[in-house]
Amino acid sequence: MHARDQELLSSAALTAFKLNGQFLELAEHLARPAGVTATWWQVLGAVLGSPQSVSAIAREMGITRQAVQRTADVLAERGLAEYHDNPAHRRAKLVAVTPEGRAAISAINPHHAEHAAELAAVMGADQLAEAVAALRKLSEALDALDLSD
Repeated sequence: MHARDQELLSSAALTAFKLNGQFLELAEHLARPAGVTATWWQVLGAVLGSPQSVSAIAREMGITRQAVQRTADVLAERGLAEYHDNPAHRRAKLVAVTPEGRAAISAINPHHAEHAAELAAVMGADQLAEAVAALRKLSEALDALDLSD
C-alpha cells in the first residue's frame, strides 16, 4: 500500500464523517418543524414508496437492524408508521407509512426544496450531481472491500 493511498482513505473517511454530521444537522433543522426527528424522517422516507422490512431499511441506510427496529416501534406508537404482514417472511413484518407519517414528510418538503436549491446555487447543479455520483461510486467501492477477518 502506498502512503498516498493511506492518506486518501483517511481523508475520505474524515470528510465523510464531517459530511454525515453536516447532513444530520441539516436533517434535524428540516425535520423539527414537522414534529419529527432526522432519524424518523430517514425511516419514513425509506418506506414512502412501498413497505419494507426492518432489515431492508437497515441495509439501505447502512445502520443496524436494531436501531431501525427501535425507530420503527416509536413511529408505530406515534401513528406515523404501522406494521403489515410480510408475505415473504412470516416473522419479519413490513414497516409502512401511515397518512399521518406521509403528512409529516410532506410538511418537510417546502424547506427541503429551499435548501436543495440553495445548495445547488452555491455549488452549481452540475457539480453537485458529479459529487453525488462520486459518493455513490465510493460507496460501491467500499461495499466491494473484503472485510473478513
